[in-house]
Amino acid sequence: MKSSIYQSSKNVFLDTVNVEDYIQLDRVSTIYQSLKDSVRKPLKMILLFGKPGTGKSMFLTKLYHDLSSIQKVYIYRTPILDESEFYKVLAQDLFGIKYKGELNFTQFMRVVEEYETEETPLVLLDEAQLYSNSLMEKIRLLSDTRKVKFVITLHKTEKEDLIAKAHFQTRIWETIELENASSMELKIYIQKKLMKANCFDSANMFQNKSVNLIHKLTNGNYRDTNKLLYTLFDIYSYYDEQNNYTAINRNHISNKIIEMSAIHTGLVNA
Repeated sequence: MKSSIYQSSKNVFLDTVNVEDYIQLDRVSTIYQSLKDSVRKPLKMILLFGKPGTGKSMFLTKLYHDLSSIQKVYIYRTPILDESEFYKVLAQDLFGIKYKGELNFTQFMRVVEEYETEETPLVLLDEAQLYSNSLMEKIRLLSDTRKVKFVITLHKTEKEDLIAKAHFQTRIWETIELENASSMELKIYIQKKLMKANCFDSANMFQNKSVNLIHKLTNGNYRDTNKLLYTLFDIYSYYDEQNNYTAINRNHISNKIIEMSAIHTGLVNA
């Protein structure tokens, strides 16, 4: 195996949100199709929720990529926390209206009610748990006008979720939950990511035993898995550069190196 293969494999697991990195798994593809079907319906709001690292941002990015050429869709990956700025950005993007001064909710609602569009614009809001409860309530009121459709992502928490609030629950037509991968799904995910980058030798190194350990350490969380494998291949690259071939087995992933990577990334306390 060429020494550069480990570096190439490491780069596969960079923590980025790129639609080209989307990996099709049967369950994930079914959920994504459900999301696309929901968007086509005359709904007001769709909530995509799950624990951090389950792929919510990737889903939203792929949805934007798939729909932007056929309908009006706007994605906001970073929350706009200032309310006036939030309304001003939407006014300009959705209706082509620029405001220099402050824009309050009442003024913006008037714009929304009066402005006629051939199709309802679709607004994708990522990391919605960062918005204040007050702004989320106003987003809900905006959706009630049926002049704007929202898809929002929200972290699933142990304590208080907006999804649990009665006034929100009754107005969200559909909620879609993303979950961590099973051990088998994680193996397919890892191997498909590597094979997409032509790292076939690395993909073949992942056998059930090593994947089961990775799953145990990450609980099947995609983000934690990416961090673990980025570190793992960084260690492999180091040993390879030092020509320390006795420390690495090229036929399968070493459980010791998996554990070393887990300690380095904080998944295991040393």
